[in-house]
Amino acid sequence: MERKEIITLEEFIIQREKAEEGSGAFSQVLRDIALAARIIHFHVNRAGLEDILGSTGRVNVQGEEVQKLDEFANEVFRKALSRGGQVCMVASEEDEEPTFIENAPAGKYIVLYDPLDGSSNIDVNVPIGSIFSIYQRKDMMRPVQKEDALRKGVEQIAAGYIIYGSSTLLVYTAGNGVNGFTLDPSYGEFFLSHPNIQMPSKLKYYSFNDANFNKFSPEVQRYIEDLRKRAVEEKISSRYVGSLVADFHRNLLKGGLFMYPAVSGKPKLRLLYEANPMAFIVEQAGGAASDGTQNILTIQPQQLHQRVPLFIGPKDEIQKIQSYLLTHQTA
Repeated sequence: MERKEIITLEEFIIQREKAEEGSGAFSQVLRDIALAARIIHFHVNRAGLEDILGSTGRVNVQGEEVQKLDEFANEVFRKALSRGGQVCMVASEEDEEPTFIENAPAGKYIVLYDPLDGSSNIDVNVPIGSIFSIYQRKDMMRPVQKEDALRKGVEQIAAGYIIYGSSTLLVYTAGNGVNGFTLDPSYGEFFLSHPNIQMPSKLKYYSFNDANFNKFSPEVQRYIEDLRKRAVEEKISSRYVGSLVADFHRNLLKGGLFMYPAVSGKPKLRLLYEANPMAFIVEQAGGAASDGTQNILTIQPQQLHQRVPLFIGPKDEIQKIQSYLLTHQTA
């Protein structure tokens, strides 16, 4: 039997740096993110043994209760991304304003991140994750500004997520395919385990919070009702964890649709920290993402914490959703 080649994330980065990406600075940013992932993995796996579970008693800029592990992960990412000298600014879902990296005013990159997605699941040991989005600084001739983070998703040069579950995986794309790396705790290294990920085109699962059904718009309700009818004939199953990273990861590998429509007219997911990076990943894997009427990646952000509806999954299904919603909106 042919032996499978073993490739570490570090080796993979170096290979891509030589072949395509070409920037040691960019590679350093990925290494810093991997370092943050390893640190968070260690503490997530010891969460029941450390004083890191439960609420801090504070509320973040999103109006959500801050968990202790949220706060910890946020600080880990900020420090890890500040050490390499390549990142001039970071912005987090947990912070109202971005952080300008004082020791890297000439840094080429801006990183936006959700340090710990699904934090409400921490106490019950359900998979959680981190999401990141990387942009290249546009103008090196002036100091970086907050507005430099307000960029369309199509301008991302890389995006990815880390899922902390039965194993810890780092999945990322730099615009040339999607690859996943599993952390081996005994070596402290990420190893390539999911090369060239492609989302199956056939819809196998759909994921959404059914408790919100009556708060969705009438056209979204009609689409879901039609989808449920199709599910019987096409053998489509419902699967919903309630953690974006966990639901998205399963759907990416197995072929599924994740939906978070506006609830009572108000969208929930963040464009810059959640929707854009996941949309960039899914497009690189052959899928698509929409707010119901347009490609997520074409939306011009107006605010750091702007929210959008999100429909993300196989390309054909996203096209059906857009056609369906636009038709019924004008009917």
